[in-house]
Amino acid sequence: MNKKIFGAALGLAALAASTAASAHVDIGVGIGIPVGVYAPAEPVYAPPPPVVYAPPPAVYGPPPVAVVYGGDDDWRAREWRERREWREREWRRREWREREHWGGY
Repeated sequence: MNKKIFGAALGLAALAASTAASAHVDIGVGIGIPVGVYAPAEPVYAPPPPVVYAPPPAVYGPPPVAVVYGGDDDWRAREWRERREWREREWRRREWREREHWGGY
């Protein structure tokens, strides 16, 4: 009996040790000689280029006109509107049939 308890305790200790070993704890000891720290020289930046103003390009002919086909440039909005209209039509059709079936209100 004592051997079984000892074996179980040894097994639990091995499991506990394996989980503790996977904790990834690092211990580091550093021994060094203190030395002065020297910072690198400041970077030198070139001055920005001068601003040049030029006249706008000349435009000849009529102003450009946006061409819109069908009036809907967003297909998602168009599809949403069509589905909403279809649902409303079906609802009205169903309401009308129920009124006819029950003889009106």
